[in-house]
Amino acid sequence: MPELPEVEVVRRGLEPHIVDHAFKSVEILHPRANRGQDEPLGALLHNRVVSAVARRGKYLWCELDGHTEREDDVLFMHLGMSGQLRIGHTDSKHVRIRAHLTDGVDLSFIDQRTFGYWLVAPKAKIDHIGHDPLSPDFDIVAAARKLRTKKTHVKTALLDQTIASGIGNIYADEALWRAHVSPLRKANRLLQREAVAIYEAAKEVMLEALAQGGTSFDALYVNVNGESGYFARSLHVYGRTDEPCDTCGGPISRVVLNARSSHFCPLCQR
Repeated sequence: MPELPEVEVVRRGLEPHIVDHAFKSVEILHPRANRGQDEPLGALLHNRVVSAVARRGKYLWCELDGHTEREDDVLFMHLGMSGQLRIGHTDSKHVRIRAHLTDGVDLSFIDQRTFGYWLVAPKAKIDHIGHDPLSPDFDIVAAARKLRTKKTHVKTALLDQTIASGIGNIYADEALWRAHVSPLRKANRLLQREAVAIYEAAKEVMLEALAQGGTSFDALYVNVNGESGYFARSLHVYGRTDEPCDTCGGPISRVVLNARSSHFCPLCQR
């Protein structure tokens, strides 16, 4: 599933193409891509102008102008497990939504596994989602305190999007390795400085990933031009079971916590 860096790459790619453009028509090619919408998406978006493309954690949305009765609504574009947003023509058989905007701008939503969606709804829909480590509103001290209230494994607690959003399986593993904390530690046994160090490491690794276009393991994640990110080459633990740790040379281990794989160095992350 795309995590914060990948969604931010998509946001930055969309912005110059669709901001200040209005939706002219929208085709729903698979009903799951617009599930939960009671009114036709095309009617809700018709002539509405994209004023900004915004993000919080893994959530991406378009700010909309041009409808005073629904001025609090935005267009959420959730990528799910395999969603892509592509500018221009595409021959993909997995196109679920096609949108045509002014000045000949075409936007396609491709989603092989159909877990993603477009939805026009009030922005308050994501009020429960915490700020992410790259946000200027992120309070690292407060987030660390909340993390330490959890009685689960620290890896599981890191994936709680109400504390800090945008961190998924990949960057949780990488942040814990950088902070020298085992994913098997209980979050409520962390020291405050350890919890802060984990979020500092998460910010560091996500900034590095963002600079390389995110992490792509296959064609399911690409940016709006169809290009892959290259941060997979820089991963230290995620997906590297039995390979040597880049710090100590010991083998990377893999465990399953809450049905998710976690990768770590048993020597560096005691």
